[in-house]
Amino acid sequence: MSYADYLDLKTLLSAQHPLAQPPQHDELLFIIQHQTSELWFKLVLHELRSARELFEQDELQAALKRLARVKHIQATLTGQWSVLATLTPSEYSQFREFLATSSGFQSVQYRAVEFLLGNKKAEMVRVFDREPQWQAVLAQLLDEPSLYDVFLQLLARRGFAVPADVIDRDWSQPYTSRDEVLQVFQQVYADPAAHWDIYETCEELVDLEDNFQQWRFRHLKTVERIIGTARGTGGSSGVTFLRKALDQTFFPELYAVRGVIATGSVERSGQR
Repeated sequence: MSYADYLDLKTLLSAQHPLAQPPQHDELLFIIQHQTSELWFKLVLHELRSARELFEQDELQAALKRLARVKHIQATLTGQWSVLATLTPSEYSQFREFLATSSGFQSVQYRAVEFLLGNKKAEMVRVFDREPQWQAVLAQLLDEPSLYDVFLQLLARRGFAVPADVIDRDWSQPYTSRDEVLQVFQQVYADPAAHWDIYETCEELVDLEDNFQQWRFRHLKTVERIIGTARGTGGSSGVTFLRKALDQTFFPELYAVRGVIATGSVERSGQR
């Protein structure tokens, strides 16, 4: 077996099909940027599914290894935007019309990552009505607990006071912040040494979300740099849609607990 055989390079390197007529030099960049992102999303999904399973088995250290790998993949995905940012508006306009109704909005793997992390939106499943194989992937993830859901279940097994209706609920519905869960994390953060593996996991999840937000921001700024405030292909609102995504959070209590800690520190010091 050769290197090319093992990697199936014949298939991989023949999967780029620029459509512009006449041919445009910069279209290949656009295609490879998005194809490589999809490959990395495939690996992110592989790692997140494994981390979720390890949470279910109370194997925190092994799960953290998976999350550490995801964070490195996220750094690579974010860095890739700098390559696409070399595409000027004039260059993109030479082949944009040939994208027709295709759009990054239609990336099923990106949606699958969001579902796994907890950003559940049933209406997104309907986007793939004409692609039943992809729709089935999202439909399954919609009805399964997210990574955060299984982490909260683990906390309940550890004896933390996570409400029963949090650890056994309709998984197809987006998670909403609960004061009782916030109190659990206050307990963890009040004494990190006593709950070190849980504390470490909380911080890894925050890293994961922080990296995701950095990716979203670089996506927004790259799109803005290339097409300004124009609508995206496929009917998306472009920059407006991407900017709204920055307000979304996967692990609300892990951010809320920071405000509680900061407020408590200020009050103890007598500052106002």
